[in-house]
Amino acid sequence: MTKLKVLKFGGTSVGAPERLRQVVKLITTDPQPKIVVLSALSGTTNSLVALGQSWKAADHQLVKHQVEVLYDHYRSFVNELFAQQKNEARNLIDDHFEHMRTLTAVSFNRASNRELLAQGELISTRLFHLLLQESDVESQLIPALEVVSLDENGEPHLEKIRVNLRSFLHDQKSSLFITQGFICRNHEGEIDNLKRGGSDFTASLLGAAVEAEAIEIWTDIDGMHNNDPRIVPNTFPIESLSFDEAAELAYFGAKILHPNTIWPAQKYNIPVKLLNTMVPQAKGTVISGKRSPGSVKAIAAKDGIMAIKIKSSRMLLAYGFLRKIFEIFEHFKVPIDMITTSEVAVSLTIDDDEHLTAIVQALEQYGEVAVDQEMSIVCIVGDLVVDQKGLLNTVFRAIGDKSIRMISYGGSRNNISLLIPTALKSEVLLSLNDTIFKQLVSQKSQ
Repeated sequence: MTKLKVLKFGGTSVGAPERLRQVVKLITTDPQPKIVVLSALSGTTNSLVALGQSWKAADHQLVKHQVEVLYDHYRSFVNELFAQQKNEARNLIDDHFEHMRTLTAVSFNRASNRELLAQGELISTRLFHLLLQESDVESQLIPALEVVSLDENGEPHLEKIRVNLRSFLHDQKSSLFITQGFICRNHEGEIDNLKRGGSDFTASLLGAAVEAEAIEIWTDIDGMHNNDPRIVPNTFPIESLSFDEAAELAYFGAKILHPNTIWPAQKYNIPVKLLNTMVPQAKGTVISGKRSPGSVKAIAAKDGIMAIKIKSSRMLLAYGFLRKIFEIFEHFKVPIDMITTSEVAVSLTIDDDEHLTAIVQALEQYGEVAVDQEMSIVCIVGDLVVDQKGLLNTVFRAIGDKSIRMISYGGSRNNISLLIPTALKSEVLLSLNDTIFKQLVSQKSQ
């Protein structure tokens, strides 16, 4: 099979008619076979989530209003986007919105709500396929709902995806394929999704399934930056990252990349490129197996963290204590970000409060439980940064007298993590940026 590239375009990249036309230009500049993964048009998923909440609350008037507002937006969108195919596009929109009206006319249920959420990607890909036809570009739709599937644990079934996709591509004459990001089917055959930001994950899964030449994630920013550009001025894109570095940054707050994107690409050593749809000539960031030990690459922060402390004098030398603690989080399927232990206490962090009350009640059988909310994890990421002499001193000098709730050093060779109150996040990011990156620039100039 000829090597393909997989290109994913996010909501902002397809959020306006002129941007969709720009995507057509980008994907037709070279004849190499490619799979294009599209998100819903910018703002659509948020609108559908809000619509689902109104539907769940049985606010029928608001539901009807929200559907019609979104419908009017799409009607205006296709009127501006199309010339020759305007009627076909209007009929397409009418079909999908009639389906939404039918869905939301009955009582709310989770399966139907997931079907509602899928409409954004189904519409964007059909519109884009129609736009390619109007531009005399041959392409073929790949229905993600027939390719991407989840196992009984809600995880992507990579081998099944591989079989489904390769079967679909077999003997196809087209060299350009369009498919939906985010949406899939679960092990019961119901429409499901890969959670918010899941279009990146779709692209990586499909890239792994065909062992693609490269996976390109196109957004509205020119690569992954060395710090949060919303808070820190004069940040810059990182030219290259290892898979491990990128995974740490994505998980701990770098918004440009879905945290699960890395492992399928890393499994098959497929480079992931982060590129800017609006500035396609920018270098962006290349994520690969190439490493550069010892250097700090970036700082990131993750909000919405809760710290849970379990204190018990019975813990000392208590066989199986930690196992019992971890089993509670496993039962509620809540992952743990950080953990520290002492003779009489365990502190850990989570970022999902859905089952917080039940978790605390279960933990209280083992000791006194305290919860700190509105916390953030700040991480300093680079290949083997924990081996960099003097770095921890530099970090503490930057932090100064600011409060640190927990620190993780050595759990990962590529990450030093600090748990701080969210109210201090901006100040800490600025201070770390000034101290660490100024020191690196100074060292390189010597």
